[in-house]
Amino acid sequence: MLYVCSLSRLNETVSKVGATHVVTLINTEMDVPTPDGVDPERHLFLGFNDIVTPIDGLTPPAEAHVERLLGFVKAWDRSSPLVVHCWAGISRSTAGAYVTACALNPQADERDLAQELRRRAPSATPNGRLVAMADKLLSRDGRMIDAIREIGRGATAFEGTPFEMPIS
Repeated sequence: MLYVCSLSRLNETVSKVGATHVVTLINTEMDVPTPDGVDPERHLFLGFNDIVTPIDGLTPPAEAHVERLLGFVKAWDRSSPLVVHCWAGISRSTAGAYVTACALNPQADERDLAQELRRRAPSATPNGRLVAMADKLLSRDGRMIDAIREIGRGATAFEGTPFEMPIS
């Protein structure tokens, strides 16, 4: 099972769902300790800012970040939950969850997965740069990009509500 949350709800979510794997998608300078019960080798930290175009002084998501994410989630055996989080649980983490769902379900329809993301997370506004790079790496021919564009910007929120994203 795949869960998504904000940094402020990370420890609570990991504990509640019994997660053994965590993906952190947050600014490079943030210190995010590995939650109790998670082996540090099962905690992937990817540091970059939540931007879609490069801005001086900030770190944009890069293809190398998406490659590491894909490698991590494809190595996950799915016997216990995985939590993906970012600062607010709205942009980077929802993109990470969508990318994970697409990567682990190569035959799944991108639109169906995006619609499911919207149903479960009304505030989800997946980072378009992450989605575009994953679309390329997963050979989805623009379908992931189009599906996320179709669901549009999520409801205005300061923090997303933790949710489960189906992966199979």
